[in-house]
Amino acid sequence: MIRKALTLLIILVALLSAACSQQTATTSEKKEQPKVLRVGLIPNQAPEKIKAKYEPFRKYLEEKLGMPVELFVATNYAGVVEAMAADKLDMAYFGGLTYVQAKQKAKIHPIVTEIDSETKTTKYYSLIITPANSPIKTLQDLKGKTFAFGDINSTSGSLYPRIMLDRAWLKVPDDFANIIYTGKHDATALAVQNGKVDAGGLEGRILNKLIEDGKIDKNKIRILAKSDPIEGYPWCVQDSMDPQLEAKIVDAFLSIKDPELLKLLRAEGFARVKAEDYAYVEQEARRLGLLKQ
Repeated sequence: MIRKALTLLIILVALLSAACSQQTATTSEKKEQPKVLRVGLIPNQAPEKIKAKYEPFRKYLEEKLGMPVELFVATNYAGVVEAMAADKLDMAYFGGLTYVQAKQKAKIHPIVTEIDSETKTTKYYSLIITPANSPIKTLQDLKGKTFAFGDINSTSGSLYPRIMLDRAWLKVPDDFANIIYTGKHDATALAVQNGKVDAGGLEGRILNKLIEDGKIDKNKIRILAKSDPIEGYPWCVQDSMDPQLEAKIVDAFLSIKDPELLKLLRAEGFARVKAEDYAYVEQEARRLGLLKQ
């Protein structure tokens, strides 16, 4: 009887020790609130322009959160993914594709995305464009031609143009004379306008802004194809972020009312998003070889 009681006591002590160890491990995963919020931005246009452009947003966050905010813009999309994975960023603005890529390397989750000022929803579009005077009329006509993507890790400058080409039975790179990666949406638009390539894929909102700013002549390009709606760029945070800080960040986004700040962010407002909203992006990225299996 005594031996049985001792055995039960030993088991009970072991279980309690394991529970305490698990609780300690879980607690250690949660970080203290950072002294500076480090925010990463994907370079969908020239990096130096993006950092300057987002300065009003940085100041807004500092005021709302009551803490210093630093912006980081990498030279390419992968740089922001790597910085998040290396725990050098607390929050980042990703495209859908870069988010699912980052999710493979870091414990992160999306919190909000913009309500687009053009579509009035959280969705936006990718386009395939060609020079206005080109004889190309359909996607099938691109076989044997030259094509420009932006950054290989761009959702609307790489993944969705591939989806559209794939639906037209065109394989990248096999069915093209040459494939180039310009690195940026604006560079793709210029390459098409200037006849450097036969066609290119890019984000519709950025093309419209380039036309509005006089950097692209709308009479020199033609839209060949438009994608299905794409879920908006997610703002993501580390899973280990202090829940109170995360709540304050979400509230800061949902509370933006300044028209100039919303215009800067290409938004009419913000809405919450979750990982499931990017399931299709993840599925297609795997199928087309842009995401590791």
